[in-house]
Amino acid sequence: MSETNADAPAKALPDFDGLFRTPRPVGLPVHAQGLGKSFGAKRVLRRLDFTIPAGQFVAIVGRSGCGKSTLLRLVAGLDRPDAGRLDFGPLPGKPPVRVMFQEPRLLPWARVLENVEIGLGDAPKGRAQKDEARRNAQAALASVGLADRAQDWPSILSGGQKQRVALARALLSKPRLLAFDEPLGALDALTRIEMQHLLEEVWQQEKFTALLVTHDVAEALTLADRILMIEDGMIALDLPIDLPRPRRRGSVDLAVLEERILNRLIRDETRLPEYTI
Repeated sequence: MSETNADAPAKALPDFDGLFRTPRPVGLPVHAQGLGKSFGAKRVLRRLDFTIPAGQFVAIVGRSGCGKSTLLRLVAGLDRPDAGRLDFGPLPGKPPVRVMFQEPRLLPWARVLENVEIGLGDAPKGRAQKDEARRNAQAALASVGLADRAQDWPSILSGGQKQRVALARALLSKPRLLAFDEPLGALDALTRIEMQHLLEEVWQQEKFTALLVTHDVAEALTLADRILMIEDGMIALDLPIDLPRPRRRGSVDLAVLEERILNRLIRDETRLPEYTI
């Protein structure tokens, strides 16, 4: 595939309106104040303060072991902080958050459509609810380009197709915040680019707040409105990415920002030249 084709925007996704009967959600704001987390004697995160407006796409970058995934797990409610607090606006109770992991975590004994339906959590009761749940699951599969694979077994899908199923499962509950823990890390380069296009289009269409953990700085710059860099358990850089979408890989603007971020990540004598943004 040529560079031009690889960088071309993905085809427009089917609109969920008319497919899902529930109203389209609004992204969830996130506010952290003095956030901290330790594991035993090891302090992983310390005194994090940040606010994520509703609907913003934020990427978290940093060296291995810096606390990126720990922060994502705190926001997603998979772990609890031992210092500070997290608020999600006026929403009471547990926030509607879903997580996509690096592994798609599909049940091998369930067909694709059944794996998507798991995203609803509690099983629907009554024929009417079950029928609506099935329609919504089929719509979610259509939204990620897999309408014709509903009755397949996960074992015959490619890695990218499995992650599309995982994305459809996450979208089924119409989350107001979707957290991505390096979901594209195991994909080949071209499939990864296609999935980046898909994530961006789904986010733009569904308007949820997105939080992406990635080691790929170029990926973060392609997708995010803003990049948070974690270093020594604290926010070392909070960088807005004020560039039009869709963004073209290899553009001068992205290259300059990428070097600036890499300069902060590389700590040896091979540091790249500094740029002023």
